[in-house]
Amino acid sequence: MTNLYVVATPIGNKDDISKRALDTLRNVDIIACEDSRVSKKLLDFYGIQKPLVSYHKFNEKQRSEKLIDELKQGKNIALISDAGMPCISDPGRILVKEVMEKLPDVNVICVPGASSITSFLAIVPRDREEFAFTGFLPRVESQQSKIFSQYKFIDTVFFESAKRLLATLENIKLTRGADCKIAIGRELTKIFEEIKTGTPDEIISYYNDNPLKGEVIGLIYADEKSGDDDGVDDKIKSLQALNYSAKDISQILNALYGVNKNKIYKSAIKKD
Repeated sequence: MTNLYVVATPIGNKDDISKRALDTLRNVDIIACEDSRVSKKLLDFYGIQKPLVSYHKFNEKQRSEKLIDELKQGKNIALISDAGMPCISDPGRILVKEVMEKLPDVNVICVPGASSITSFLAIVPRDREEFAFTGFLPRVESQQSKIFSQYKFIDTVFFESAKRLLATLENIKLTRGADCKIAIGRELTKIFEEIKTGTPDEIISYYNDNPLKGEVIGLIYADEKSGDDDGVDDKIKSLQALNYSAKDISQILNALYGVNKNKIYKSAIKKD
C-alpha cells in the first residue's frame, strides 16, 4: 500500500521527535515540507537525506496536485511543517482532503508528536476541560473582537505574533473587560520557556519591560455566566422532566454552555 504520512516535528527542542517519526522520515520516498531551509536543519541533525518538496500556504493547491501524482506512482510521502503538527494552523489540509477524496487506495497515517496547543494547555492553570482553538488571530481589530465575544463563555486558545501581542491584549481588554484573565506562553519546550498569567494590563506591563520575539500562544479564560443566561432555568426544567438528576444536569449544561456547575446544581435542587 502507498502511504501519506502526516508527521509532527519538534516545536523547539529537537529531542522531542519520536523514533517512529524518524523511522518514517528515513523510509519515505519524498518529504513535503513547509520551508526546506528549516526542515533541512532538522533532517541533517538526524542524518536523514531525502528529496524535499516545498509545500506551503502559497502553493498548497498546485503542490497537492504534484504530490497526488507521486502517490499515484506508488511513492510514499511524509508531510511535515516547520514545527508541530501539519494541518493545525499549518499547511496540509488541502492535500489530506484531496488524497482522502481522490485516492481511496492510499492510506493517510498520522505520526503524532509535539504540539504547542496541548503543550501549552498542559501547563496553564485551568478549571475546564473544554476549550476553543481559533488559530492565528486576524489582524483587523473588529474581526478579533467578534472572536473574543463569540467565545466569551469557553476558554479560548489563539496564536499571535510577538509584534502584535500588545495591541491584541489591548483589544481583549476593550472587548472582554479589564478584569478578564489571560495566559501567554512563549519559547515552549526551550530553555527559556515561560508562562505568564494575569489581567490584560498585568501582561501588557510585563511585556513592556520584557520584550519578546517570535510567535506566542495565548489563552483567554472563559467568563462565568450568571443568572439565567441563555434560559438556563428553562433548560434545567426540561432536563428534570426527563428525570435527569441535579448532578447530571449540572454536568450537561456546563459542557454545552459553560455555565458554572455549582450554580446549576444549586438551581436544580431548588427547582426539584
